Amino acid sequence: MAYLIDRIKASLAKEGLTPRSNQARAWLQSKVAQLRPTRAALMRDRNKLRESSVIGKMYFYFYDPKTKDTMPYYDRFPLVIPIESYNDGFLGLNLHYISPKYRMTLLDKLSVTASNKTYDERTRLRLNYKYLANASRVFEATPCIKRYLYGHIQSRFLEITADEWDIAALLPMESFVGASTSKVHAESQEQF
Repeated sequence: MAYLIDRIKASLAKEGLTPRSNQARAWLQSKVAQLRPTRAALMRDRNKLRESSVIGKMYFYFYDPKTKDTMPYYDRFPLVIPIESYNDGFLGLNLHYISPKYRMTLLDKLSVTASNKTYDERTRLRLNYKYLANASRVFEATPCIKRYLYGHIQSRFLEITADEWDIAALLPMESFVGASTSKVHAESQEQF
């Protein structure tokens, strides 16, 4: 992932675009559509692999749900921001359940909860379920709230630092089993 991120950052700079601006996001969307990185390639970035997750940060990982036999569909490679921790797992926002357009909108709305405005490796979102349930302005989060069990996580966590959130949110890395991505996005949109 580091190589990919470095290439994208260099290209943004070359284009004279400021990260996290609307122009940069539009440019990123067009470029990401041309990229086809693999999940395995992303997970090779050993410098960003973590044994555990931190509330408010963003991660990719491989997952095999306990109740997959009863679920209409699920994501095998979620992009999650954990929001609450439990003894056996955590509650998180899996951004893959909404389309890239809504991912960007949601990240913008959640930026008010960022721990700092530097958007670096120390930045995390300060949110929990109660905040999301009471914040009608972040309605895009509703279909993203999912419960994950530690015993069913099949890899280490690939940490995505805040300066890379936009890029990660636009990558076509979802791996839905049981439904197409377009069907998942359409059903999620019905929830808001």
